[in-house]
Amino acid sequence: MIIAHDSVVTIHYTLKDDEGTVIDSSASGEPLAYLHGHGNIVPGLERELTGHDIGDKVSVRVAPGEGYGEYDKTLVQSVPRRALRGIKEVRPGMHLNAQTEEGPRTVTVTRVAGDMVTLDGNHPLAGKHLNFDIQIEDVRPATEEELSHGHVHGPQGHHDHG
Repeated sequence: MIIAHDSVVTIHYTLKDDEGTVIDSSASGEPLAYLHGHGNIVPGLERELTGHDIGDKVSVRVAPGEGYGEYDKTLVQSVPRRALRGIKEVRPGMHLNAQTEEGPRTVTVTRVAGDMVTLDGNHPLAGKHLNFDIQIEDVRPATEEELSHGHVHGPQGHHDHG
């Protein structure tokens, strides 16, 4: 069965940056299962996997605009340390949850200088090319329940919606 809209696709993947550094991989664990055509993976990868079949090995380079977006400098801001009430030790690399006009967003502390803290609301992979090596493990039609929920359910056909 080839990959098409409303297919449940199971893949093993390795994601590398342009320098060849592995960012993420399913190699040592369970493969990733997703519902094709429903925005469950980055758009550029989803488009490139359409039409492939079980057993195919695919290498895909996804541009930032079809991955995690272009880097947006307007999502970087400096705030006084006192604005981060309740956080004792603020250090670069920390991920914080912030309330924004668009709703909740994860921000990364990129710099702490004196009383000022620089926060970056971009996804860590924004502005970067994504280099995927994919092994297609399985393709099957989605169930009605998966289609109505917009994502894959477990092997027994149930999923905890928490």
